[in-house]
Amino acid sequence: MESVVVNNVIAWCCAFSPVQKARVANVLGLMCVVSVSLLATGCGKTPAATFRLNLVESSKQQLTASQEQQVATILAALFGTPDEPRVPPEINLDVAKLKLAAGPVRSDIVGRKNGLYREHCAHCHGVTGDGMGPTAAFLNPYPRDYRPGIFKFKSTERADKPTHSDLVMVLRNGLAGSSMPSFALLSDAKIDALAEYVKYLSVRGQVELSLMRAYFELDDEDEGVLPQSREFLFEEIIDPVTEMWAAADDAIIDVPDMPADLDMVASIAKGKELFYGNKANCVKCHGVSGLGDGQANDYDDWNKVVLQAQKTVDGGVKQAEKASTWDMSAEERDEHRTELAWLDRFETVLDGNALRPRMIRPRNLRQGVYRGGMRPLDLYYRIHAGINGAPMPAAKGTVPPEDIWHIVNYIKSLPYDFNGTLGVDRPMVARDRM
Repeated sequence: MESVVVNNVIAWCCAFSPVQKARVANVLGLMCVVSVSLLATGCGKTPAATFRLNLVESSKQQLTASQEQQVATILAALFGTPDEPRVPPEINLDVAKLKLAAGPVRSDIVGRKNGLYREHCAHCHGVTGDGMGPTAAFLNPYPRDYRPGIFKFKSTERADKPTHSDLVMVLRNGLAGSSMPSFALLSDAKIDALAEYVKYLSVRGQVELSLMRAYFELDDEDEGVLPQSREFLFEEIIDPVTEMWAAADDAIIDVPDMPADLDMVASIAKGKELFYGNKANCVKCHGVSGLGDGQANDYDDWNKVVLQAQKTVDGGVKQAEKASTWDMSAEERDEHRTELAWLDRFETVLDGNALRPRMIRPRNLRQGVYRGGMRPLDLYYRIHAGINGAPMPAAKGTVPPEDIWHIVNYIKSLPYDFNGTLGVDRPMVARDRM
């Protein structure tokens, strides 16, 4: 078979003119050189994955390049790399689970799959957990940025961390109405490892934020360099973060039982009264018809950070444009140039390290799609504590705990309300099903 192919090639080449033969010879010669070079050197290894520095926060704090390098060095010493994660013993995380989730996708000697996070999560949430994976910009809502340590859907009070079970439940069930899928087909051990790795990325991100913000508290004699002492790194930076995670199990919301003999019709009527009343005031955001068309011009905390940064740049640029250097001293002009350079750098950082801010829309309660879970208990958690990181406020303190069940029952009834704009008697158009 090979001789037939060779003979056909020779016959094809013989039909060329002398000029064409020369060109073919040059091309074939070049191909041989390239082939030999590739055989000698190989195609090269893929560069090792690295954690991306939080440049938005760095620019916000106006850190220098050397200060950024110091933060990166401390983080690498404490938490390792995406391929080789590590944590100090004081941070109560299971390293074996982290190694199962971390690194490139591969199988070990017994065929066990590793690199779970890179396989299932990084394309949306990013290797760093910053919500900046390659598909993130195409998704709405954006994937979660774990670095601030803020989580929306959990069983704990608003400002508290989620429990490990909360993270497992989100992984197992996904988030309805978003691009977060269910990973229920993964084994319990794999889901457990992914939940542990999410905690690892979040703890690392919070420590990074604390380190960057610590420069603001330095005295002049520190010369812009963070202390390297154990007292500073652990007592001031790491311990406050780990203590919050350790306290999660003690912060689970105490939910009263729904009365077994509850009159559902009366409960729904009471819930409607609370929904429209001043105590719960759900109507303010979710709208008079529950379509989520009330106040819809706000942002969640992840988008607010970028929005505030952009306002800083825009405002700074306008001030810089107004400033006249004619009446400035040489020292003032140098300071002005430094400010212009910082603004230019900040704007560049935002373009490459942050997604365009989007407004957050209140939930359309007529659809019956609830991202945090559709169980009555899940809705109770949302109403009681609000949603951390989002404009959704807590009913705790304004509505008695037992009355929150009435709001739950009213909300659960809205998709089936015949008098509603989108009740079961009216088909939903495609735009409202999204």
